[in-house]
Amino acid sequence: QMQLLESGGGLVQAGGSLRLSCAASGRTFDKYVMAWFRQAPGKEREFVALITWSGDLSFTADSVKGRFNISSDNAKSTVYLQLNSLKPEDTALYYCAALSRIQRPPPVRDVHYWGQGTQVTVSS
Repeated sequence: QMQLLESGGGLVQAGGSLRLSCAASGRTFDKYVMAWFRQAPGKEREFVALITWSGDLSFTADSVKGRFNISSDNAKSTVYLQLNSLKPEDTALYYCAALSRIQRPPPVRDVHYWGQGTQVTVSS
């Protein structure tokens, strides 16, 4: 079993920044690849970024490339998502996820574990 706990969401003005955190727990958390997804109201859940625990491989979705950055801290079993230059269209519930393999992009159906989500709201 694996538990994922997100934090760091909130309300921010357009152009602002936030840092999301995802704390992982469970005996085998480092066997998984970690990712962030998001879901806006009325829309499907979509991939945002992915990283390995070693940090040697990471990539982001084209929609956030150059603005969002994913990182991992194996010692703290925590994954981060830095959100910069936020836009109103970035407003969504952001979910931390664990997958068993790397895919570009990873489909929602292949996620093994989900966090409960943290809300990001960007005002114009």
